[in-house]
Order: sequence, then C-alpha cells, then structure tokens
Amino acid sequence: MSDPPKHMGVRAAVAYGAVARTVALRLKYARRVAYAETAARLMIRHMPPQADVLVPVPLHRWRLWTRGYNQAALIVDHLSRLGNVPVDRTTLERHRATAPLRGHSRRARLQAVRAAFRVRGEGVKGRNVVLVDDVYTSGATTDACTAALLRAGAANVTILAWTRVLDDGGI
Repeated sequence: MSDPPKHMGVRAAVAYGAVARTVALRLKYARRVAYAETAARLMIRHMPPQADVLVPVPLHRWRLWTRGYNQAALIVDHLSRLGNVPVDRTTLERHRATAPLRGHSRRARLQAVRAAFRVRGEGVKGRNVVLVDDVYTSGATTDACTAALLRAGAANVTILAWTRVLDDGGI
C-alpha cells in the first residue's frame, strides 16, 4: 500500500500450478513454441479493451541468441492476430544482461532488473501499452519495464501474462 504499482493492473489467464508451470517451462526451455498459441488463446479474453499496442518483455540479446526466441514475443504474435492489436518489438529493450531470477527474493529480483530496460524512440508515447510476459511472479521485471515505458511517455501500462504465481514460495 505504501508503494503501489505504477501499472494499471495484472491480468493472467491462469494461476500458476502444475499444468501452467509445464506449459511455461516447455515453451521457454524445450522449444515447444506451439504452446505460445495455446497461451494466447486463453489470454485473449483478458486483453484490455483500450489496448493500443502489445509489447513483449524483452530478452537481453545474449539470452535471445542462446535460446533462439523470446517466448513473450511468440505469445504477442498470436495475441496480435487474435485481438487485432499492433505489436511493437523494438521500442522496449533489455540493454543490460541479468542473471536468471528464479529462486530469488522479491528484493533480489528488483535489484537485478533495476535499470536493465530502456525505451528507444517514441513508439509508446501517448499509447495504452499492454506488456506481455509468460509468467508473472514478483512483478520485479514488469515493474522495471513499466517504469521505462512510462518515462518514455506511455499513457498507461497493463500487464498481461499467461500465468500468475499467487505464492512465490515454489518458484
């Protein structure tokens, strides 16, 4: 309550559990890219009606290079097609590499992603941004992204995720 989020809210298709975890991990690490469409089909009903642009949470270029794809960008492609909302993949950039956040406390996650993101250009200025990610855990990553987007002039930012961890004790 003393430090409210700067975004307009978090929307998720499902609560984090065994099935959601399997889908997220296989999409992210096992190259099951078809799961991005599955996730998007369940996420589309949570799309804010005022959405102007979809922005995936970006990966650092080295992680993108080693993984070969950004799972959030794959989901965004399907959401864009299903919801007829344009995508902006280039404005928000993770310019600083960060260690994987899995297993860290919220405080450690916040520290790790601080100043990791920046916005290039004016692609979000005055727009209602929907920031898309696969898993919403502590909000550290999306908070850092939201701060960068709002500094760049976004009208507002809503978070849309495949799954939301309701108790981060298991992550």
